[in-house]
Amino acid sequence: MPSLDLRSPARLWGRAPGLRLLLGAGLVSMTGDWLLSVGLAYSIYAVTGSTLASAAALLSAFVPQVLVGSVAGVFVDRWDRKRTMIAANVLLAVGLTPLVVVSGADQVWVVYVVLAVQSCIEVFFSPAEQAFLPKVVDDTDLVAANGLNGQVRNLARLLGSGAGGLVAAFGGIRGVAVADALTFVVAGLLVARIRTSGRADVPALLAGEEATEIVRGRVATLVEEWREGFRTVSGNHVISTLMIAMLITSTGEGIMGTLFAPYVRHVLHGSGEVYGVITGVQAIGGVVGGFLVAVVAERWSAVTMVWVASILFGLLDLAIFLYPVLWVNPWPAAVGMIIVGLPGAVLVAGTMTLFQRHTTDERRGRVFSLMSLAQAVSVVVGSTLAGVLGGPSGIIPILALQGAGYVVAGLLVLSRLGLHETSLDLSPTRS
Repeated sequence: MPSLDLRSPARLWGRAPGLRLLLGAGLVSMTGDWLLSVGLAYSIYAVTGSTLASAAALLSAFVPQVLVGSVAGVFVDRWDRKRTMIAANVLLAVGLTPLVVVSGADQVWVVYVVLAVQSCIEVFFSPAEQAFLPKVVDDTDLVAANGLNGQVRNLARLLGSGAGGLVAAFGGIRGVAVADALTFVVAGLLVARIRTSGRADVPALLAGEEATEIVRGRVATLVEEWREGFRTVSGNHVISTLMIAMLITSTGEGIMGTLFAPYVRHVLHGSGEVYGVITGVQAIGGVVGGFLVAVVAERWSAVTMVWVASILFGLLDLAIFLYPVLWVNPWPAAVGMIIVGLPGAVLVAGTMTLFQRHTTDERRGRVFSLMSLAQAVSVVVGSTLAGVLGGPSGIIPILALQGAGYVVAGLLVLSRLGLHETSLDLSPTRS
């Protein structure tokens, strides 16, 4: 049984100033993201009454990731990751400005355009952030750092979901856009204060080939680096397993993102405020789960974290989606969302740790970019499926597929990677 050292997260926080700044920036910017997304998701469905319109919002955010995501990691591995994050925050803030003109249903298309532009920028930011995190902590602290990162993400969800409804009530979409833009500015300033270099650790042999690469041509080099990213994924048993699991679960997330607002509105008969509460409270369990990961990080196997948490997450989601068949009341869903946040935080921390440990620094951006691509493709598929099939009578059966998908993904990881991480080769793949 893992021993609990409640002071270990505080000690890590104290000795890693770069991690403090990185997580602080993430807390601010992701709070703004949730503030924006919660307001937009319910508003679009409330205005249009269409699951297809809700699906269009998700598609506008994820289709650009499919088109751009596969090559973004190549540039992330070439560029200074810290500067990439700073530039992305600035562009994300500027990209929100068109939302100030939205005042009615006939201008909803502006929201779709803004979401598409934001998505194109995010495909560069997210791989840079995930590739940069291992540089601000020691490898022995990686699981704990990812646990704290998950805790920050869930805290942002809790704060942003609640603030989204409040800001929207007083300032509408314009107020939400301004508030979100300010969070990106603050996040960029925090990242700029990190002293750790954002350059990838390229082996000397590869660095010496730069002149030759220039001669060969930029396009040929980009294509080859893109292929190297795919070879890293396909040639690594751990990474390929996680990718398959992610394809399954992200399809479910596309379903969830499209149908959860209709589920609250039509199945649970909840208002927009109820939707904001139910969406946000999952973060309570996530914050607790992230702290638990950080406390027992040294004794937990990342593989065990992934398959156990995925199965538990799926079973809990099934309970959340199916209980209204017997009893229609929104508050059991809120309680269930709090509980499901615990395995959710464990799952994210375990998955990120395995990705980071099984990739080298000079290729990490490409692998995370391909991971984002896999998520985007799956979300598009799930969102399209939900938009077409998820009418009022089909909301519960289609949502149940999301929970079942997590159970299947957990069993897949268990069957391919085993019970514990000790049986795996922890050396990152270079070929």
